[in-house]
Amino acid sequence: MEIEIGQGKTGKRSYGFDEIAIVPSRRTRDPEDIDASVMIDKFKLDLPILASAMDGVVDVVMAAEMSDLGGLAVLNLEGIQTRYNNAGELLDLIAGFSDNEATAKMQKIYMEPVKEELIKKRVKELKKNCNIVCASLTPQRVERYYKTAIDAGLDILVIQGTVVSAEHVSKTKEPLDLKRFIPECPIPVIVGGCSSYASALHLMRTGAKGVLVGVGPGAACTTRQVLGIGVPQATAIADASAARMRNMEETGNYSLVIADGGMRTGGDIAKAIACGADIVMIGSPLSRAKEAPGKGYHWGMATFHPDLPRGARIKTGVVGSLRKILVGPAFENDGTLNLCGALRTSMATCGYENIKDFQRAEVIVAPSIMTEGKLHQKQQRVGMGV
Repeated sequence: MEIEIGQGKTGKRSYGFDEIAIVPSRRTRDPEDIDASVMIDKFKLDLPILASAMDGVVDVVMAAEMSDLGGLAVLNLEGIQTRYNNAGELLDLIAGFSDNEATAKMQKIYMEPVKEELIKKRVKELKKNCNIVCASLTPQRVERYYKTAIDAGLDILVIQGTVVSAEHVSKTKEPLDLKRFIPECPIPVIVGGCSSYASALHLMRTGAKGVLVGVGPGAACTTRQVLGIGVPQATAIADASAARMRNMEETGNYSLVIADGGMRTGGDIAKAIACGADIVMIGSPLSRAKEAPGKGYHWGMATFHPDLPRGARIKTGVVGSLRKILVGPAFENDGTLNLCGALRTSMATCGYENIKDFQRAEVIVAPSIMTEGKLHQKQQRVGMGV
């Protein structure tokens, strides 16, 4: 429904996760019977979770642990790991910066160029330790580096930027032609981000196996403030899922909808899938793992942009192992631990056996869902009131 913003402008009402709720159906199931697995092309994930391609979240050690647990980590091939051989020392430095100096000092660290030999080295390390090797490049550098990564053993390529379109226009240089590149690429390609029906549909039409949905919802991202753009995630995902159906009708190809950012709890992940996501990509919840390379700090891929930073280094803290964060057991009651256990319980409570079924769940607009009856929690800053 269009809402009048002023006489010369109307806009569509959009919703974030805190404004909606999943409605239980007439059926319930045992959580042990739930299948939360998903396929990316020929590759199977036992958990529908991608670890974001962010330097504070993914390195080889973290990726190996994600693989063991059934998820998939995405390594940033233009980050600290491929700029420095001694990446751990640089990550220690970043963790030690004060808040008021972090952005400027990180910009200097990231001035070091990406090295092809380190791309090759990191991908080979992943190949030795992970069942599936997945890594990301920006559209500007894909054609320069993707062959090196594939030759080293890359299984899935993610082409990732704040906003990626299938129709990039440039008067100064030849842009990446996704419609040509993706069908010719010898491995599956995921591309994004996007946040609307039209942009998701155009990316799907390139032949991408998955589309990242989310512009600015990440915990460390400031794109919405700096650029003024973005769509709340519940609406963005629902629009992209409609584009997925249109693309499947047109081409017969199923392109995964991957909710990228904006999820902090198991309930958020459940809502993302109920809105139509096949997989979720999360960063800040996983940056809290003791295996994460950021040592309790988290920052996005645009935090260190040399001219216009669009992110902040935030402190998330270290709360426990990656295992506890993903599959438990939880020792907190706020939904930030045992994320996949919460997803399975949500699916079971609503009576849906697998991810595809859960996408059919009824969702309602519920402005009071986070506050109704929660006065004591809010006053005492416990549970949902934190």
